[in-house]
This record gives sequence, C-alpha cells and structure tokens, in this order.
Amino acid sequence: MSGAVIIGVGPGIGRSVAVRLAKEGLPIGLIARSEANLHAVADEVAAVGVPVLAVPADSTDQDGQNAALDRFIDRYGVPGVLVHNTARIRADRPGELSVQGHMEAWAVNVVGALNAAAHVAPAMAERGNGTIIITGGMPEPKPQYVSLSLGKAGVRTLVTLLDQEYGPAGVHVASVTVAGAVAPGTAFDPDDIAEHYWRLHTQPRDRWEHEVLYAGRT
Repeated sequence: MSGAVIIGVGPGIGRSVAVRLAKEGLPIGLIARSEANLHAVADEVAAVGVPVLAVPADSTDQDGQNAALDRFIDRYGVPGVLVHNTARIRADRPGELSVQGHMEAWAVNVVGALNAAAHVAPAMAERGNGTIIITGGMPEPKPQYVSLSLGKAGVRTLVTLLDQEYGPAGVHVASVTVAGAVAPGTAFDPDDIAEHYWRLHTQPRDRWEHEVLYAGRT
C-alpha cells in the first residue's frame, strides 16, 4: 500500500493523523515549517515501526513544498493519501487586517492546499486512486474571525473544484471540518478526529463523503 504525506504537522491533528495512518503500516511523509515539531512527530511515527521521512518546508512556498513532496515520491512513490492540515488562526474583525495580512492568511489557509493537490493529484488520477483530505473548520462564519472564516469557506470550494477535476479518475477529495478548539482529553481530542481521516481514505467510491463535520465527541 502506498504511503501518506501530512503537510502541517504539530502536536494536534497533524500528529494524530500521522500516527493513526502509521498504525495501518503506511510509510509516512511529514512536512512542516517547525523542525522541532517534525522531529517530535517523526520519533512517534518511527516508534510505530514504519518508515518516516520528515522534511521542513513552508506550505506557502510552492517550490519548497513541491520539493518536499518530490522527496517522498522519489523514495516511496505517489502517496495514497495526502493530508493538508494548515491554518492561520487569528482574531480579526472586518477592516482590522491589511490587504497583505489577508493575502498571507489566504496563502496558508487555501493556496498551499491547492498547490499540493495540483502537484500530486494528476499522478493519483493516472494511477486511478488516491485520497486528498484538507482540514477545515469554521462551519459558520464569525465576524471576529474574518480571515479564518474566509479561508475555511475557501477550503470547501477548493474541495468541490478538486473533486470535479480529479474525482472522475478515482481521486477522493474531502475535508474534515472541526467545529471547536482541538485539545487532547476534550470533546475535540485529535486522536478521535484522526479516525475520520482513515475512514475517509477507506470509503468505497459509491459512499464517498466530501465533508465530515466533527462537532465534538458526545
């Protein structure tokens, strides 16, 4: 089974998804800006007993992100799963953030995922299978989080566009929309959320979901 690449690896969802997919025996690629986060999660994945490749890169640097993806592809082949798990979470009301600030937030929240998908999905489509999952949020827009609300609305549209482009060739594109603050031991425990990433990857084509709304463990 081909491996999985997780872009945006920290102590929350990124870490939990990486470990969850590693438990299925997949080689794991980890991409993030923080080398400290990369090393910590890579050690956990390696302890599961699967190969792991950790590469520092910024998701808003198209060339850097593509180079990191290519390193994984050169070693393990086109991934079976691509997870894009980045967000710029900041409080900003209408008019508070500059144009440049909005552009930077949009690059993190949407464009990085678009670039990663466009780099990998054609090869998935040629192969006839693959899964792309983008972490979403903000199921309802909030005026105190303008840039994040816009970004997560953009994620939904991006999933639709990618599905239209690559879905007919067998690439399952979906988002996991997390409707709360993620923290271990809470109703939004990242280990619980990570189960949905594996479930989406293993869904039969006639049952594909394109958005999972995680509203908390009850």
